[in-house]
Amino acid sequence: MARRLNELLIEHTIITKEQLLETLKYQKTNACSFNDALFASGSLADDELYATFLAKQIESGALPISELELEETIVEIVPMDIAQKYKIVAVSKFNKMLLVAISDPKNLFVLDAVKFLTGCNIKPAVAPEAEIVECIKTSYQTEEESVDELLEDIKGEELEVLEREEDDEPDDINLAVADAPVVKLVNHILSEAVRKDASDIHIETYQKILRVRYRIDGKLVEISNLPYRLRPSIISRIKIMSDLDISEKRLPQDGRLKIKLGLATVDIRVSTLPTIYGEKVVMRILDSSNLVLDLEKLGIPKPGGDYLRDALTAPFGMILVTGPTGSGKTTTLYSGLCLLNKPDVNIMTVEDPVEYNIDGINQVNVNSNIGLTFAETLRSFLRQDPDIVMVGEIRDIETAEIAIKAALTGHLVLSTLHTNNSVATIDRLIDMGAEPFLVASSVRIIVAQRLVRKICTKCKEPLKQDTINPQQILHLTDEEAAGLQLYKGHGCPACNNTGYHKRCGLYEVLPITTEIQNLILGRATVNELRTKALEQGMRTLRMAALEKLGNGETTIEEVLSATDS
Repeated sequence: MARRLNELLIEHTIITKEQLLETLKYQKTNACSFNDALFASGSLADDELYATFLAKQIESGALPISELELEETIVEIVPMDIAQKYKIVAVSKFNKMLLVAISDPKNLFVLDAVKFLTGCNIKPAVAPEAEIVECIKTSYQTEEESVDELLEDIKGEELEVLEREEDDEPDDINLAVADAPVVKLVNHILSEAVRKDASDIHIETYQKILRVRYRIDGKLVEISNLPYRLRPSIISRIKIMSDLDISEKRLPQDGRLKIKLGLATVDIRVSTLPTIYGEKVVMRILDSSNLVLDLEKLGIPKPGGDYLRDALTAPFGMILVTGPTGSGKTTTLYSGLCLLNKPDVNIMTVEDPVEYNIDGINQVNVNSNIGLTFAETLRSFLRQDPDIVMVGEIRDIETAEIAIKAALTGHLVLSTLHTNNSVATIDRLIDMGAEPFLVASSVRIIVAQRLVRKICTKCKEPLKQDTINPQQILHLTDEEAAGLQLYKGHGCPACNNTGYHKRCGLYEVLPITTEIQNLILGRATVNELRTKALEQGMRTLRMAALEKLGNGETTIEEVLSATDS
């Protein structure tokens, strides 16, 4: 506790110097707070007197909580188990400000935890601990309220961990992470991420804080900063839920867990990584209920969508989808597979890792630690009588050669690469070592794609033309700039005050026509291939983005961040 309080207690003869020394000695021996040591050591017996002086230290008047008639709906904003454990009671609420009565307002751990759980800004007021305890007994409906009911109070729905931890962990660890507030805190982090349609949860450890961020619509959004002291309990809880080794903190680990929130069942992929201040946890949310596996709903404009559909119904050949990480390549491939998924077709996929389980499709996880690579798995596939093969990613020449061979021997092969556009994919395959004549004869179509955030329809408003010059920034012609009206979202609760909600796809579809094949065989440059593709009507990613901009679906910032000029 701060020195000013020590001096204040002695100055007003609440305790003597000898009692202060006795208190500090007791605190050191028993590893407890100064507040607890004062009473346990016998130095101070009147907690109401103590609360008054503590209020002076933080320049706040002591709250006569026993004289107040509290509303049940306000009190229950703070979950009962936290109120009981940390002696804190919600007194009143105005907008986002929550006034709480607490015996130790300097306990930032408690105040930050309550702020995170309630979503309110916390204003602490001092009250005697005895009065708070009595208030808790009389204000809450029942002391036997279950954890599930408390979770329902916070989140509105029940969260159930479907794959629970084993009971053979050491007792001290189990006790550390089974604490109800920690369990509730982790469940709250998970359920809020699902509700906000986040794709990832980042729990990061720094010198003094534990930062929680969600990736929403492709962008990381800071949700909360928790006290560093919560780190071991929260990370241990997540590790137990995902069946990881909680004693191993020096090496990265990967695991999975499954939760049920309302009617939705959500798979979560967990990755831990040791950093200089402790472990960082990243959780990828794989919510199949939000997965759109329908080519029609992906929004690939004509004639590109028709070209892709024709390639998918071909008996053999290679379909390549390209783009950066997080651009929706896997979703596009899954959508194509679902279109082809019929009882008379043998579909096999090799992925790193499998993100969504689809009935009727044989899916394999690569495991390079035991030699189960993309190339080795693909070789095995060819002995499994497949009709359609999906390779999660072509990373090396060995995988590329096997995939090309499969495409040329009567199999339909779907895969992805990391290139900037559709034309560059051809150059990339040749640079990897694939012969041009094999590329020209095996590849049927290449789809490059990006995702851009959509303007929130709840807070969408026109952008004043004098605030920005889109013609200059985007290098538009007079014809393209004529009548162009830009929009933006000013931010609202529906979009987490970002101005954006959901994303839409940009697609650049390159069918490998006879003319393109001849250019590949002649080792044409990327510029020559691009010129021919444009002559044949290919719409570039920038063209697709400008169309979304002209329709008022996205912003100029998103166009610039997702596409080249």
